[in-house]
Amino acid sequence: MNRYLKYLTGKLKWYILTFFIAVFLNFFLPRFIPGNPVSALVAQMAGGGASSDVLDKLYNSYIQEFGLDKPWYTQFINYVLKVFHGDLGISFSLYPTKVNTILSHALPWTIALQAPAILIGWIIGNLLGALAAYKKGKFDSAFFPLALFINSIPYYCLAIILLYLFGVLLDVFPIGGGYSMQLIPSFSITFLIDALKHYLLPFFSLILVTIGGQAIGMREMSIYELNTDYVRYAKLLGISEKKITRYVFKNAMLPQITGLAISLGTMVGGALITEIVFSYPGIGTWLFNGIRQQDYPLIQGGTLVITMAVLLANFLIDIVYGIVDPRIRMAQMEE
Repeated sequence: MNRYLKYLTGKLKWYILTFFIAVFLNFFLPRFIPGNPVSALVAQMAGGGASSDVLDKLYNSYIQEFGLDKPWYTQFINYVLKVFHGDLGISFSLYPTKVNTILSHALPWTIALQAPAILIGWIIGNLLGALAAYKKGKFDSAFFPLALFINSIPYYCLAIILLYLFGVLLDVFPIGGGYSMQLIPSFSITFLIDALKHYLLPFFSLILVTIGGQAIGMREMSIYELNTDYVRYAKLLGISEKKITRYVFKNAMLPQITGLAISLGTMVGGALITEIVFSYPGIGTWLFNGIRQQDYPLIQGGTLVITMAVLLANFLIDIVYGIVDPRIRMAQMEE
């Protein structure tokens, strides 16, 4: 067990190193986007007919406020210090709103949309995939092409199709947003019902593709495991079909657990285009707006949240693998 803990500690060191590299790239990559974000911000204000002297003063004021007048290494040090104090800075495009405030409001929307879609889709997809592999015959012949077809449709294409059919053509669901503009977010019955109507189309566009992908993966892994030598040997020994099946599907689940952990880790930005299609107020939409408006702090904040989620998910995979599959734990203890 000590060697296994040593193995996890070594993994943790690599994840910490990866995090610091990500922080470094997170600061510099947005600055490679052509253009000056402050110039774009001031240009928007110029539409109001302000004089050039006022705009120049405003430009210089924003440059100083955002710290862009300092050398890049000073900006980087300030950024790192703020990150480790939990401060993601002030949004350029929504000044003086803090990025923490924007992301804290957007994160619940993204989690509420994607977490149920990923978890429910994962459970249903794996059950159907395992059933198709075990039953075979007509069920598998009908189910597999359907799952393959659904999985081949990108999230955003299915989102557009559902939006057109049920939002425009049939006018059953709202075509965008997280809730009606005339309502104020609250826990009232009126707001929750309205939010649910806005929620269903993006939810179904995610869960259908998730079910298709998980079902195909589980079916292929189950068929592979059912035809392995240890299954044939177990049958010759007279081990019950129920016990063999339990081991088969437990082994087939390992790659699916990896997929689940990665999906949960990347769910913060995983459905960016889906959120854009439905104008859903999640982190993906805000990250896209930040890139479009060269909002460095908003881009940095969004990508940092996604990075931390992915690293945490992958580290949890290593822990869960050791628990689910004793072979991995024993291999690390024997090294």
